[in-house]
Parts: sequence; C-alpha cells; structure tokens
Amino acid sequence: MDAFFSNINSFLDTILFFDILFGTVEGVSLPFLVMWLISGGIYLTFFTKFINVRVFKHSFDIIRGRYTTKDDVGQISPFGALTTALSATVGLGNIAGVALAVSIGGPGAVFWMIVAGFLGMSLKFTEVTLSIQYREFLKDGTVMGGAMEYLSKGLATKGYVKLGKFLAVLFAFLMIGGAIGGGNIFQVSQAYSAISHEVPYFASNPLVFGFILAGLTGAVIIGGITRIASITEKLVPIMVVVYISASLWILGVNFDKIDDAFALIFNEAFNTSAVYGGMLGALIQGFQRAVFSSEAGIGSSPVAHAPAKTKYPVRQGMVALYEPFIDTVVICTMTALVIIITGVFEPDGPHASLIAAKEGAALTSAAYGTVISWFPTVLSISIFLFAFSTMISWSYYGERAWVYLFGSKFSLVYKLMFLSLSVIATVVSTGIMVDLSFMLMLAMAIPNIFGLFILSGDVKRQLEEYLLKLKSGDLDKEAIRDA
Repeated sequence: MDAFFSNINSFLDTILFFDILFGTVEGVSLPFLVMWLISGGIYLTFFTKFINVRVFKHSFDIIRGRYTTKDDVGQISPFGALTTALSATVGLGNIAGVALAVSIGGPGAVFWMIVAGFLGMSLKFTEVTLSIQYREFLKDGTVMGGAMEYLSKGLATKGYVKLGKFLAVLFAFLMIGGAIGGGNIFQVSQAYSAISHEVPYFASNPLVFGFILAGLTGAVIIGGITRIASITEKLVPIMVVVYISASLWILGVNFDKIDDAFALIFNEAFNTSAVYGGMLGALIQGFQRAVFSSEAGIGSSPVAHAPAKTKYPVRQGMVALYEPFIDTVVICTMTALVIIITGVFEPDGPHASLIAAKEGAALTSAAYGTVISWFPTVLSISIFLFAFSTMISWSYYGERAWVYLFGSKFSLVYKLMFLSLSVIATVVSTGIMVDLSFMLMLAMAIPNIFGLFILSGDVKRQLEEYLLKLKSGDLDKEAIRDA
C-alpha cells in the first residue's frame, strides 16, 4: 500500500500541471491554488462589504435560536449544521496542521493563517448561502446540497449549462478523494501516531486501533445526517472546551512569553532576509494549513449546512461564517502560541524526527506535555475524538458526492469502502497521506471558487434584501410571532 501511494506521489510530482497548482515552499513560485484562495477571499470580503465583521453579532443571535420561524425548512437545526461542519474542521487540522505549519513555514505562518481565517469567513458565508439556495430534497428524504448543486444549477441560470455540469462532476470526484484522504486516512494515521505513543498495545497492533475507530464511525454514519448532527451537537462543544481550557492554562503559566511569541509571529510573517523561503514560505504554509483546518473556499462544509432548517439562505450563511473564526482565528492561534512558546517546532531540536515524519499531532502533544506532564494522555483521547468527529462528517461529505455521481442506491458501497480504508490507514505512511490529502482537498477550490465568483452577485442581492428586512424590524416580527 505504501508503494502504491508512493508511486502516485512521484507521478504527480512529474506533471507540470500539479507543480503549477501546488508549487513548493522552498521554491520561488507562489502556488496557483494559494493565489486562487487569496483572491477569492479578498474579492468576496470587499464585495460583501466585510460581511465577516458587520453581521458578527446578528450571526450569534441566529445560532442561539433568536430568529427561528415556523417557515424554516430542513432536517437539522442551524446549530446542528454548524457543529457538524465544525466537527470536520475543529480537529486534527488544529492539532496536527498548525504544528506542521509552524515547523515547516516558521512562526510567521501563524499570521497568514489568521489572515486566511478572516478572509475565509467571507468565503464560507458565500458558499453556504448558495448551498441552501440550490439545495434539493430527494425522494429518500435526504438533502442534496453543496458545490455540486450550485455549480450545476447556479451556472445553468447564467447560461453555462455544460460548464456547470462539468465543474460539478469534477468537484464531486475531488471531494470523494478528499474524504478518503484528508477526511479519513490522514485522520486515522495522525490519531494512531499520537495514541500509539501513549498506549503501547496499539503500537504493535495497529489494525486493532483501525477496527475500533472504523466500528465507531460506522455505527454513526449508518444513521445519516440526523444522527451525525445529534452526535456532533454533544461532542464538539465538549472537545472544544477541553482543548481551549488546556491551551489557556499553558498560556496562563507562560503569560510573560506571549508578547515575545506574537512579536516573533509578526516579524517572521514579513521576513525579507529570505523573501521566498521566509515570507512566501510562511504565507504558503499559513494559507494551506488554514484551508485544511477551516475548509473555507473548498466547498466541503456547505454539504453539512444544506439540510439546515432555515427560511433565508443568507441566514445559514451567516451562521457558517463563525466556523473559520472559531476554528482558525481562535483555536489555531492558541495551538500555535503553545507550540512557539514551548519551542518544539525547532527543526534541529529534540523533536526533529516528528517534524521530518510530519507527525503534527504527536508534535503538538509533545508541546502540551512540556507544561502539563499528564496532558499528552488527555490530548491523545481528544485527538481520537477529533479524528472520529472529523471522519463522521467527511464520510457524509463524500457520501453526498458519491450519491450525486452514482445515485442513492450505491450509498452503502461508499460507506463500506470508507470504513475499510480507515483500517488500512493504520499501516500507511503518514507523510504520503499528508501530501496526497492536501492536493485533493485544495484542488476542490478550483471549481468551487470559480462558481463563487460567477454567482456572488446573486448572494449580494439576497444579502441586501435580508439586511433591509433586519433594519426595518420585519425579521424580529417574524421571530416574535413564531416564538
């Protein structure tokens, strides 16, 4: 299996197309996909007049149920959709991804990660709004939404029928690959790496770990999105509170070092002593890891939001913009500060082997363990839960793409394949999985952001109409009448 993925990796490296898309951190070129994500985030932030700032409070009111109405249509609550999407993003992207970003791109990567999170809020708002607008309720009672729907249906309304269908099919294939790679194999391999350090039994019996995780995941995903949402509504808040509490404890103990850490982050972010290896390398790593963490712009989480009960598409879009804020701006920053303060990211330090093997989860565990000796055990449990929650969400993403391509009757085939690969992942090289999963997931941004550019005008019109109703008090009257 390792040889198989190694051959794929070597083959892709020889193709100029992929070299242009992904570039290299050490090279002098900025990868096309990073530029694509940056341009999409900047454009939509300005086009929506900084939607990521001006509706922040209103978005929170929606999340807490202040604007629920009797006309809301869907399968799960807005909060359930948010936690389902967060369960896919708040996880190893924060724990493993941040550690890899800092160790490879340096502390400056953190600054660009925060910038990416801020811009990602606008991307997330736009793509989720479109997902609700073009969602379809299938005969089996499930909801089909996400980039597949707004690319095919949305572009068709603009006269690009064939192009829209092609991009939708391309996106669906990429999302299945992303679900298998980043949403499954990478999660299992990173979780196994961290837990095997704490539980010696699993170090010599990796398949047992794989079967346990696959069994738990299968028990949840068989029930579909309603069961997934019911689990994530309970699991995600607990995981976030435990992880943030530990981070705040370590930062509190090292309070006097926080100023120096932020100074290092800002200095390294604009390091001009080695422009391409310094500032550009930090920017590339920051954006790549932020995307892998929050998934803003790649079009995955709109699938989770599609079944949300809501009357207005933009309303769920406003709920979704909290994802990059919670995931990247808050949690990733806390993780990065702990890693920098503890110094485990140094390439010539005692943890160089973990950096070389791209075992980000184990590296973060080592950072927390330098302050809280027993926390690696707690973090190992958290990593297991993070991997589990991410897998159940990404299994749904991939399943919806699979159904879009092959129909609902073949849904079980995908689920069995997904669970089988969860077991295989315990014996596959982590480094190869990191590279492959990044390529597949980042590539989803190509068709997705192209669609967002074309359909952004429709989103802006809906937003302006909604804000007029909010300003006039009509939305409050709806909520009060239906309360």
